[in-house]
Amino acid sequence: MSKRVVVAGVAGVVVVALVVGLYLFQPWRLWTDRTADEALLVPAGPTTTGPTTTGMTTGMTAGTTTGTTRPQPEGPVVVASGPFRSLEHATTGSASLVRLPGGGHAVQFESLDTSDGPDLYVYLSARPAEAEEAAFGSGFTNLGKLKANRGNQVYEVPAGTDLSGVRSVVIWCQRFSAGFGVAPLARA
Repeated sequence: MSKRVVVAGVAGVVVVALVVGLYLFQPWRLWTDRTADEALLVPAGPTTTGPTTTGMTTGMTAGTTTGTTRPQPEGPVVVASGPFRSLEHATTGSASLVRLPGGGHAVQFESLDTSDGPDLYVYLSARPAEAEEAAFGSGFTNLGKLKANRGNQVYEVPAGTDLSGVRSVVIWCQRFSAGFGVAPLARA
């Protein structure tokens, strides 16, 4: 075998390895940013739950009450929220679980700032935000791909999702089984 054939074979292997490495790691994402600017369901600041009606009187008998009713929010209401904690990448901002007027739920990220990554998803987790990073890679509800690594964004929670045990929201890289950031969803 000639020296030229060996060099060409080695060069081919190096090129293939380089292409595969670039596809998997996407190192340019260390210097890129994607920004989302979606309207928040519940703007920052104090939240309101709408008017309440207590001890309503009927028009038939003065002084007779029909009972106490629960507050009926007129719009979306934050039911749980918390600030992001960094895992493998510096992550700041906050996450909120929002109850929608029709009975559904959504998660909103406010002022998110994390690294860009090749295969990032948003997960709801039953694990507390203080758990070890590896714990977030299983037992989750996938809300879809992360829309951007910066800014405000909203993710719909699939109908029928049991939220009673949800304790955190995670930004997770599926390709490398790595967490970028996690926020506790402390009940409001």
